[in-house]
Amino acid sequence: MASFEAEHIAISKSHGVKIDWRDGHHSQYELKYLRDRCPCATCSGTHGTPPPASNPLQLYKPALKIEAVEPVGNYALRLKWNDGHNTGIYSYEHFRLICPCEECRRRGATAI
Repeated sequence: MASFEAEHIAISKSHGVKIDWRDGHHSQYELKYLRDRCPCATCSGTHGTPPPASNPLQLYKPALKIEAVEPVGNYALRLKWNDGHNTGIYSYEHFRLICPCEECRRRGATAI
C-alpha cells in the first residue's frame, strides 16, 4: 500500500516537482507531465465537456512554468501556471497515483 503522506517536497518553477514520500518512495514530475495531468474539472472533462484542445495555429508558445504554488490544507497543492490556468488542486494522493517512475508504471494504479 502506497503512502499519500509527503515527507519533503521540492519545487522548481522551471523544471518540476520532486516528492519524497514517508514510505521511502521518491517521485519526480516534469512540468509538461503535471500540466497534462491537471485534475481540475475543466482539464479532466468531468463537468460534461471534453478537455480543451490546444490551438494548432498558435505560432509562439512560451516555455511552461509554474508561477506560484499554494498549499491547500495538509493534503494538496494548487499550481498556478504561466498559461493562466490555476484551478487544479493536486492532492498528494493524485501526485502518488500519477507517479511516472518505472516502479509505479510497472505496478500500475491498481496496486496502490
